[in-house]
Amino acid sequence: MSVPTRKVVLVTGASSGIGLASALDLLKHGHIVYGGARRVDEMQKITQGGGHALSLDVTDDTSMSEAVAQVLAEQGRIDVLVNNAGYGSYGAVEDIPMVEARHQIEVNIFGLARMTQLVTPHMRRQNSGRIINISSMGGSIWTPLGAWYHGTKWFVEGFTHALRLELNRFGIKAVIVAPGGINTGFNSIISDKALRTSGDGPYADMAKNLANAAKPDAGSDPQIIADAIRTAITAGKPKTIYRAGQYSRLLVYLAKLLPHRLFDRIVLSAVR
Repeated sequence: MSVPTRKVVLVTGASSGIGLASALDLLKHGHIVYGGARRVDEMQKITQGGGHALSLDVTDDTSMSEAVAQVLAEQGRIDVLVNNAGYGSYGAVEDIPMVEARHQIEVNIFGLARMTQLVTPHMRRQNSGRIINISSMGGSIWTPLGAWYHGTKWFVEGFTHALRLELNRFGIKAVIVAPGGINTGFNSIISDKALRTSGDGPYADMAKNLANAAKPDAGSDPQIIADAIRTAITAGKPKTIYRAGQYSRLLVYLAKLLPHRLFDRIVLSAVR
């Protein structure tokens, strides 16, 4: 079956940040785009740009199944899934309640995995498709107070590498996009959550220093990740991983090059 140049793309977590930027960018480049998020009213830019907005909660199996079914009913195919939905839970491991830890895993891991399960049979029958999993430089490095977030992003990378080996024979490419620091408000979220969770008690100094170090308007423009996602979708032979954004290559390179204890000292120096 021939692969259309105008692709049907489903983007999760499309109400803001990287997901919204990517959905709008793909629309500008002529693709058929479905943005999925819990807050449909926050995806007006997508519908105004000629796209579609879906109610999608990646912690709800019925919601995920219905979203995929709607795209297939309306378009007859799904060429690309961009698994972008996710968030960062910050605070000391000792302080984060297990209910919050489970929710972090539910969104960042099980939501991504279930969406992958739902689209794979259709892509396999087409003998074509792209699954773009949004990781982070946090999937290759580590910082204090981010253990649950880093753990989920390390999972995304290992999961995607294994998935690539399974699906390549069916014409389906599994690709990682790993942003560095991006100006999406994520730093403010980190600060707020770290302070709310660990701002008092034995980790208070670390939480306050992390909040001070996380500048709210720092990072690259989200468009740089939208560009990387579009390249991962349209390249004839996509890379296994695309890194883009502030520090995305430098910190990963240092984490691989340096002994762990030395990298630890570099990271800790920013929160002391």
